[in-house]
Amino acid sequence: MIKSQASPLIARSQPLQGSMNQHLRLEPVPFIDIAAQRRRLGNAVDEAVSRVLSHCQFINGPEVAQLEAALAAFCGATHVVSCASGTDALLMVLMAKGVGRGDAVLCPSFTFCATGEAVALSGATPVFVDVDETTFNMAASSLERGIAAARRVGLKPKAVIPVDLFGQSADHDSIGAIAAAEGLFVLDDAAQAFGASYKGRRLGSSGLATATSFFPAKPLGCFGDGGAIFTEDGELAETLRSIRVHGQGADKYDNVRLGLTGRLDTMQAAILIEKLKIFEEEIAARDQVAERYAQGLGNLVRIPRLAAGCTSVWAQYTIRLPQGCDRDSFATTLKAQGIPTAIYYAKSMHQQTAYRDFPVADGGLAVSEKLSDDVISLPMHAYLDQPTQERIINAVRGAFGASSPDGVRPSERYCAKT
Repeated sequence: MIKSQASPLIARSQPLQGSMNQHLRLEPVPFIDIAAQRRRLGNAVDEAVSRVLSHCQFINGPEVAQLEAALAAFCGATHVVSCASGTDALLMVLMAKGVGRGDAVLCPSFTFCATGEAVALSGATPVFVDVDETTFNMAASSLERGIAAARRVGLKPKAVIPVDLFGQSADHDSIGAIAAAEGLFVLDDAAQAFGASYKGRRLGSSGLATATSFFPAKPLGCFGDGGAIFTEDGELAETLRSIRVHGQGADKYDNVRLGLTGRLDTMQAAILIEKLKIFEEEIAARDQVAERYAQGLGNLVRIPRLAAGCTSVWAQYTIRLPQGCDRDSFATTLKAQGIPTAIYYAKSMHQQTAYRDFPVADGGLAVSEKLSDDVISLPMHAYLDQPTQERIINAVRGAFGASSPDGVRPSERYCAKT
């Protein structure tokens, strides 16, 4: 590995200094390299878009149905309903199930806001629960406390939305068992994890429904917004197809329910068809990147761990810094070397202005709050080559002073005592 020029990470009371020789100018590393994927796909995407431009069926063109069939074959779902975004995917299921005012929907707090947002938009109340400290996914014990908290404030628990965060499946057996015992349906939020497996089954074929997103930065992303819903329930699928087109019935001008403009554009479907063809290879490449990170950083920071029976598509590679370390200074040190980082999520949902007045599970959300304080994500994509990744790993290790010859752990030397 190339020896890092980075300065050590130190306690919050002292700022990090610059870490590069001024004459050294390395090319910035992409956090997610969509351009590399675009180069690989080459003419395939150009030709797919050209076909749409030729037939001019920009709404509900033939590529939409083709994509839905390909997605179903990929994950094993019986029905796939494409839609305009991952947020619409969540909202459409809630609308189809009649979730609304007076209902409670249980959601993890440590996730992107769209999960709770869709609940609030439906008229129901999101009730936030805590997550597991190792997987970052919904904790079954906190789910039970969240259900109790919802009932105590006069809400009717109706559904639970586990999130398969950062690419790894939630504990669907435990969550599903609690939901079944309490009479709740499960809507899986796999916006970051389409392509991952849980106990040998691809996400999309369990629970009432699974929602995903094709936002460009997702492991399977289009060139705009897009989403899809997967279900084994044929009646639900038909209702969803109605909702995504204004709630139309047999006649397009006889709307039988409230709906949305929730269609996936034909152009995005055409692009996704081509991307899906290489998705398996990209998942395997992401696994290799994750393994190199684990080998290079596993003795230094808390790295992601897969639960038994789970795979990940590694939407993010999120590490946890040692307690008391200065995350902002760490990020600044890496940025000076052309290495980007991101924080998912600096505030859990219950800490955000729009959501802070909604109920939380009994006992609080201590793990979510702790994670919001110490997580940081490193570049992750299928096209991250080994030399570039070694540069990232060396920069991280150098920022912690990991190459110090005296054997003192970085957390002992550079992090505040707590």
